Amino acid sequence: MGQRPLKTEATPEVSDEELQRVIADFLALGHVDNIVAMMRQEPRYLAWTGRLLEDERFAVRIGVSVLFEYLAALCPQHLPLAVPGLVGQLAHPVDWVRGEAASVLGIIATEEALAALPPLLHDPAPQVVEIVRDILDLPAHG
Repeated sequence: MGQRPLKTEATPEVSDEELQRVIADFLALGHVDNIVAMMRQEPRYLAWTGRLLEDERFAVRIGVSVLFEYLAALCPQHLPLAVPGLVGQLAHPVDWVRGEAASVLGIIATEEALAALPPLLHDPAPQVVEIVRDILDLPAHG
């Protein structure tokens, strides 16, 4: 008797947008450890960080900061993958997106990440200016 070939079912393809929503939802629920493991396994997802900061849920944005604090300790060599997307958000029309992007760049703290921040010292939003002054260790006025 001949053997029947094993029937395999195709794994459904997950779009990048859907995966980004899942990451944001996990961060919103406080499941940062799951996302840490995911980012360590697949560092290219760090390029999506700037887009994640556009989420209106505060818990997602806090989750991104917590995520980067963990990743800075566990695998700092991967963090530069997030820099281009974060730098792009420094010109975002919404001030809290600019501020969050600056904060995460401050956590990354590479020369490239920090070099993107000085133009925000002239940002129209005082909170963004304060964030950047804190990161760059500049006095509050001056």
